[in-house]
Amino acid sequence: MNRFKILIIALLVFSCSTTELVDNWKNPDIDSYSPNKVLLVGMTSNLKARQQFEGQLQMEYAARGIESVTSLDFFEPSFTSNSRTEEELKALESQLLNDGFDTVLFTKVIGTEDKIDYKTNYDGYDKTYRRFKEDYLKYQDAYYNPDYYNEYVVYHAETSMYCICPEKERELIWKGYIDIMDPQSMDETINDYVRLVIVVLEEQKLISPKILENQNQIEAIN
Repeated sequence: MNRFKILIIALLVFSCSTTELVDNWKNPDIDSYSPNKVLLVGMTSNLKARQQFEGQLQMEYAARGIESVTSLDFFEPSFTSNSRTEEELKALESQLLNDGFDTVLFTKVIGTEDKIDYKTNYDGYDKTYRRFKEDYLKYQDAYYNPDYYNEYVVYHAETSMYCICPEKERELIWKGYIDIMDPQSMDETINDYVRLVIVVLEEQKLISPKILENQNQIEAIN
């Protein structure tokens, strides 16, 4: 991928975004992958967020001509809320194979972290001041002024793509570690997260571009 395209992707994904790709891993034995039927799983007890998240991913797959099913449509909403045994998960894999699935895209929050950002050069004091009184005046508001610092929460999330092909072991194809910074709006956070995942999967050749885009390119050439 050329540098210009990488720059465009970065601008699209990270401009005013609540999400950030921290790291990702792709199976080195796989150059590209074309799923036929995907189960979309968002592990959260918030059913509204889960429905919206899985639904937006489903629309992205549909735009690329790929069949996908949300976990809410495949099994009971309580499935991800209760503990499951290894036998139950094996039975689920068998059911997926029997129903023609070959891929699972699995997303979950794996941790949270409290963050504090301190305001730099507070009140405009010159950083060259070295006397006690200037230093004290510069930082005294840390004790009582809420504008001096900003507290927020970072959610560490993870999205993984698994193959459930019968001729192979249940292997990991791709995993992305994504941070969600100080989410204020569920709609904005889900939009940013889904957009980030799709852009990265396209870049890694694990999902095809939109059918409409391909059609427009063909028409432009003709």
